[in-house]
Amino acid sequence: MEDEVDRLVAAWRRERPDLDVEPLEVLSRVSRLARHLDRARRLAFSEHHLEPWEFDVLTALRRAGTPYQLSPGQLLTQTLVTSGTMTNRIDRLAKKSLVERLPDPSDRRGVLVRLTDEGRDRADQALAGLLDQERAILAELSRAQRGELAGLLRQLTAPFDNIPG
Repeated sequence: MEDEVDRLVAAWRRERPDLDVEPLEVLSRVSRLARHLDRARRLAFSEHHLEPWEFDVLTALRRAGTPYQLSPGQLLTQTLVTSGTMTNRIDRLAKKSLVERLPDPSDRRGVLVRLTDEGRDRADQALAGLLDQERAILAELSRAQRGELAGLLRQLTAPFDNIPG
């Protein structure tokens, strides 16, 4: 079975035989797969009236467990956005009644962001929809192949995820 990356690589080998284009065989596929996954994610989230960034914040809170709350700083760490962006996102989610701000009992100046019941329901439903989309994307691979691929991708992503700062 041939894909678009096979054609791209063949063209580069023909046009630039002096270059080793082997990295394209893996990373161009990862890049193309990321675009397909992004489309599938957007579809799954739109069915639940959520934007991808909304899903990211809501599910960070959902994963925190009862009472489904985190500080804005903890949300920053999990979603990799700036504090100004996070403040804006919390404001927008609060207007939709998906989260609420509460005083932090351990810090008089601090706040906690808590998932509302509506926010938890939307996060749960969107996650189920996302997993359906992702299972369809992975359907061609056996359980063993999925495990092997996950391990290989972990080797590539772990160094980026463990960079200090």
